[in-house]
Amino acid sequence: MKSWLLTILGVYGLAAVSHGLYFHIAEGERKCFIEEVPEDTLVVGHYRCQLHDPNTGGFMPSSPGIGMHVEVRDPEEKIILSKVYSSEGRFSFTSPAPGEHSICLYSNSSKWFSGSQLRVHLDLQVGEHAVDYASIAQKERLSDLQVRVRQLLLQTEQIAKEQNYQRYREERFRQTSESTNSRVLYWAVAQLVLLVGMGVWQMKHLKGFFEAKKLV
Repeated sequence: MKSWLLTILGVYGLAAVSHGLYFHIAEGERKCFIEEVPEDTLVVGHYRCQLHDPNTGGFMPSSPGIGMHVEVRDPEEKIILSKVYSSEGRFSFTSPAPGEHSICLYSNSSKWFSGSQLRVHLDLQVGEHAVDYASIAQKERLSDLQVRVRQLLLQTEQIAKEQNYQRYREERFRQTSESTNSRVLYWAVAQLVLLVGMGVWQMKHLKGFFEAKKLV
């Protein structure tokens, strides 16, 4: 029982870690990322923009006028977040449904580029990793033990959400497999009916030909 629980916690830990990366955006370019999360799960993104310096070839802190437009779509392509932020900031959303959520970022204005590239550092945190426990402890005046208990409760809830999401994915996969098998069966039956029909037609045609030639 203990090893089984440790295995689940290990899988959950691998699945719910934060994702830190950086990418470059050219003028008019749009970058999108897919984050697969369970239902009712908090996702927090932290980003920071840097502007390319052609003189040094490096990247310097961006101008305050440069902002980022963040757009998030749910698995049904419905927009759940669309907002313009500053050159450095934080955005968050709670997934309304399980599945793949599209997170797109692009500059709110092209006049600041002047042909230069913009480097964007992005850090995504999913689930209980996105919770600021220090802020909660200060706001609710919790002790270290109470904060730890709150963290364990949130981790347990997140594990349950992950398990429900895996069951949801399994059900979707089973439905897709059954639909594919049904289509293959229908196609095989259609081919069989077509071949039998062609065989009957050929036999009638040959019979009429032999009768016309008085061979039978």
